[in-house]
Amino acid sequence: MAHSSKIFCCFSFLFSTLSIIPLSHQLEQHPLDSLTPNEFIRVQAIVNQSHPTTTNDITFQYIGLNEPDKQALISWLQNHRSTPITAPPPRQAFVIARINHQTHELVVDLLYDNIVSDHIHHGFGYPLLTFEEQNGASQLVFNHAPFLAALNKRGLKVEEVICETFAIGWFGETKQNGRVVKVMCYYLDGTVNLYMRPIEAITVTVDLEAMKITHFRDRLVVPVPKAAGTDYRESEQTEPFGPEL
Repeated sequence: MAHSSKIFCCFSFLFSTLSIIPLSHQLEQHPLDSLTPNEFIRVQAIVNQSHPTTTNDITFQYIGLNEPDKQALISWLQNHRSTPITAPPPRQAFVIARINHQTHELVVDLLYDNIVSDHIHHGFGYPLLTFEEQNGASQLVFNHAPFLAALNKRGLKVEEVICETFAIGWFGETKQNGRVVKVMCYYLDGTVNLYMRPIEAITVTVDLEAMKITHFRDRLVVPVPKAAGTDYRESEQTEPFGPEL
């Protein structure tokens, strides 16, 4: 349970560090350069201002460069060789955001700081999961009495359990079933190689919009593989070692 929080905090620190790089440290941009950390912040601010968070629930699933029109780019390249001060094509960002439980595909203009396109996606398929969603869904099981009872029945220590979320996939359904993930759990207790110790036969599904467990089933007890011989850390290895590469 604590392990997934540590991983999440690591990524959070990385992104917060990137966000403080000043504009003065940025070099001259090529129109196809990726967005800078400061541009990411501006994009988020523009979207938040257009959809005030006081009345909207917003999560950002993707922010990236909205590449300029190919012909405009070619024209700029040709002119830039002879006249380096030629203005580049408009700098825009493509954004996928969940706003009030709907998937918005937005194009944000970074020259005028406004949204030039806002399309709501109604088809099948959902955007990427955020770290917050994955962490929130995986932590729900630790407050779910049937899950705790299933661990106790197997003789497993809850503090050695770590859970992760996985998309359930699409199998041709004609009716959308919402943003649902399955939660799969693993056992440490003597190894860091959690994938070698899955806790089998427990089915948990979580509705991400409501952030609650919608289905739980404990089918049968399958022994968890032993931890011996699964830890790949150098400090845990003992002689004789194999030949060096």
